[in-house]
Amino acid sequence: MGLTVLVLPERTGDAPLSLTFDAPRIVVGRGEGCEVRLPDPSVSARHASLRQHGGSYLLVDEGSTNGTFLGDVRLAPHAPRVISSGDRIRVGRVWIEARLEVVAQASSPQDTRELALMLVQRALESSGEDSVPRVVVADGPDKGKRLPLLRPGVPHVIGRGHGVDLPLDEVDASRRHVQITRKAEQVWVRDLGSKNGTWLQGRRLPPDRDTPWRQREELRIGQDIFFHENPALEALAELERYADEAMGEDPSIQAPPDAPPQDFTPPGEPAEDREPPPSPASPAPSAPVAATPRAVSRPAPARTGWGASDVFIVLLALGVLALSLGGLLLVFR
Repeated sequence: MGLTVLVLPERTGDAPLSLTFDAPRIVVGRGEGCEVRLPDPSVSARHASLRQHGGSYLLVDEGSTNGTFLGDVRLAPHAPRVISSGDRIRVGRVWIEARLEVVAQASSPQDTRELALMLVQRALESSGEDSVPRVVVADGPDKGKRLPLLRPGVPHVIGRGHGVDLPLDEVDASRRHVQITRKAEQVWVRDLGSKNGTWLQGRRLPPDRDTPWRQREELRIGQDIFFHENPALEALAELERYADEAMGEDPSIQAPPDAPPQDFTPPGEPAEDREPPPSPASPAPSAPVAATPRAVSRPAPARTGWGASDVFIVLLALGVLALSLGGLLLVFR
């Protein structure tokens, strides 16, 4: 039995992003080596793990700063909890859903990287920042032109002819001069047999062969000079360097309202055979709640002035004192 992990979206209308695994251990965190990489400062570098246990999976908090929650129950660090298909899990402020199902093809490390970049891209878009990877003409007759690289794995053609993705005015450019392809964070460039050649960092590219084009490297076609940039990749690298953002004891983050239903049943598994959800009486402590204010004892208010009872007590005491003095006089006569 494999595991599909869905990253639930924060914005209404965004589709969940998913990765599929058939591995004994799946690490969830912000760090580069995690199988499920969540680029959010509230997520620790190695936040939690999902471990195979027979035909099921165990959820383990790996000592994270902000805790791992199975539903609304916070897990004790390093204390495994069995999960059921469809359970929703919160790591930091990010919600994911775990589905136990038959795996046809497992996700690759490149898929993990793409998911992280997509999450960063969504965050940049929601804050109004430009997030699209692109090729930019920095100098030459076509200065200022841009070619968005929206879809990974899709080749884009640059040249002087019709029907290309980025048409050029540069007279030394061939009609179909060069092909650009983005794969995760890496951009590849291929000269399509151009007449005057394509130059990368002063070296002429061999025709019909993909060559990695790194950021800040200069690509030249005639007098046109190209660079490529990826705001999401730069933000992802910056997020890796952040310290964990402490969220406090009870952030009360609710699951997204448009999250997939929790009672998902894997194909071929009757609903009644699913493992029941963890009992609230299990040893894992519940999520922290605000402390109930303790009752504070206050002293009785101070009395001001003389009341009737006070006068009566004073007169009675004086009377007793007078009788005592009278008795003493009779004794010593």
